[in-house]
Amino acid sequence: MRLLVLCALVAAAAAWPNFGMMADSPGGASNAQKQHDVNSILWKVYEEIRDPHLKELSTSFDPLSGQYDDDGVAIKRLLQELNDHRLLEQKNWFSLFNTRQREEALMLYDVLEHSTDWATFAGNAAYFRTRVNEGEFVYAMYAAVTHSELTHDVVLPPLYEVTPHLFTNSEVIQEAYTAKMTQTPRKIKSHFTGSKSNPEQRVAYFGEDIGMNTHHVTWHLEFPFWWDDSHENHHIERKGENFFWVHHQLTVRFDAERLSNYLDPVEELHWDDVIREGFAPHTMYKYGGYFPSRPDNVKFEDVDGVARVRDMLILESRIRDAIAHGYVTGKDGSIISINDAHGIDVLGDVIESSLYSPNPQYYGALHNTAHVMLGRQGDPHGKFDLPPGVLEHFETATRDPTFFRLHKYMDNIFREHKDSLTPYTKQELEFPGVAVDSIAVSNRLETHFEDFEYNLINAVDDTTEISDVPISTVVSRLTHNDFSIEIGATNNNDKEVSATVRIFAWPKYDNNGVQFSFNDGRWNAIEIDRFWTKLAPGANTISRSSKDSAVTVPDVPSFQTLVDKAEEALSSGSELHLEEFASGLGLPNRFLIPKGKTQGMEFHVVVFISDGEQDAAVEGLHTSTTFNHYGAADGKYPDNRPHGYPLDRRVDDQRIITSVSNFKAADVKVYHVEEH
Repeated sequence: MRLLVLCALVAAAAAWPNFGMMADSPGGASNAQKQHDVNSILWKVYEEIRDPHLKELSTSFDPLSGQYDDDGVAIKRLLQELNDHRLLEQKNWFSLFNTRQREEALMLYDVLEHSTDWATFAGNAAYFRTRVNEGEFVYAMYAAVTHSELTHDVVLPPLYEVTPHLFTNSEVIQEAYTAKMTQTPRKIKSHFTGSKSNPEQRVAYFGEDIGMNTHHVTWHLEFPFWWDDSHENHHIERKGENFFWVHHQLTVRFDAERLSNYLDPVEELHWDDVIREGFAPHTMYKYGGYFPSRPDNVKFEDVDGVARVRDMLILESRIRDAIAHGYVTGKDGSIISINDAHGIDVLGDVIESSLYSPNPQYYGALHNTAHVMLGRQGDPHGKFDLPPGVLEHFETATRDPTFFRLHKYMDNIFREHKDSLTPYTKQELEFPGVAVDSIAVSNRLETHFEDFEYNLINAVDDTTEISDVPISTVVSRLTHNDFSIEIGATNNNDKEVSATVRIFAWPKYDNNGVQFSFNDGRWNAIEIDRFWTKLAPGANTISRSSKDSAVTVPDVPSFQTLVDKAEEALSSGSELHLEEFASGLGLPNRFLIPKGKTQGMEFHVVVFISDGEQDAAVEGLHTSTTFNHYGAADGKYPDNRPHGYPLDRRVDDQRIITSVSNFKAADVKVYHVEEH
């Protein structure tokens, strides 16, 4: 058998002396070299390093000899912890919600983030790859590559191929081990958890979709709750609001999928009520056993060392009290108003809670603590010494239907705040001289399921003495046919104007066939697109392809594809172009529209065109059509308006918004095509 990937890595490594020091990017190495090194350091992360150069670095590199912008503070601290044997050992589970484990992962992140050249970054990555816990290492690497200036153009391999255990059912993993031991190539079919006896099984394709899981963990990597401006090189703008919006969109999309499958919208969780839906994850840690299960109708219990149930009720009460008063109290006793468009940003920081929270001692960390509380309900007192539950990992959290109950609960708190704000007036909504005349869809909106294959070679134990055999799994996933939205617009001004086009859609009817009111519909609106354009005087036709939506991203290339592309660029001395995948923040582009129904499911589509000059938060934005998905992690977010504008505030009288000329609505149907 040929060692396909290993050969590729070794071949690329052989080219390292020739191309490794091409300074066509920050840090003294080519983008292709950086991509190759990141690929190699994450390949078979539970085994020894296969790349010869990086393997040699893991023993010869002296971390204290590196170049750092913090005078070596971070590296000295980490080496002290390592030498004192205080770090988590390898071959143990890791959870970001475990305070000590998170601290250790962030120690390594700090070392990588403060490295000022590629030799230091790659040397540290190789050195600590063999010395720190694998889970901590992967998290630190992903966070560092996401935020370091040295790795701006590096594309991270899909996590479901780096740590497949967190994304793949244990039955499939066990079959992969059998295939490896018997040296038999296998393509294993994956199935969703549960059975047809469980109504939640109908929407398992959404919460268990590996693209959805990747989206969730990627967002939390870009906007981490641990981000501290005093240690990092910039402030992440609108992070609290982005936290609200990304989870709000997950929640309303989940509800739309439920309606597509004849299920009522998900009900919110209550701390003083039972957890109605149980969950059996059917997943296992690489080291540490199986993810804990939870039976139906479990009453919340206090979790030792985490929180009491009454603590959660108290935190909720304090947050709702702040919303009612229109302000939160800072840790110094100051009054911080949330009774304006910026209030959602403060409230998001409070609820998560991130280090941006103005008073974490008083308001706590409702979101983060809730994840741990829910994750531990299978063993709240540590009686069975079970590892963390799926809700204690961003990679696995959406697999549990209770994730959406938890976020419906938080979403309703956010709505309480949003509904307390004054509704937009007609004057605030108008775009003088501009009218939306028509909305049309280029073709019938159709969804279907397709098979998707990904590699499991990193899931199984390995040795250099035995050749790899192809082992993969095939999972069914939702997708839709491409389509375009055609918008007719008239500009009655005597000059060209810059415009922002905002497109939303919500299910027209609930599960009983009752039409949603405009006010309830707008809160359940799915953001379809948001982009900039120019309107010439007179009639304009705007055509926007679903493939170009600002809220979605394409699939990350497979690990093997990234390896091949980096090797090819290194071997030929050419540039590596992976710009299309530079941002992984958006939803999978397959999920732009909900599943719909075989006979068609009606959605209310609204288009709102606002003044691009007033919306623009940066100079020259009219030359760009990119919104950077769910927020700008390393710069100023280009849109001045709140996420969800103009549907983010309550609508007491829908005529106020439907009567402005720059607003238009139409009904469309989404059809689901079953397999033949």
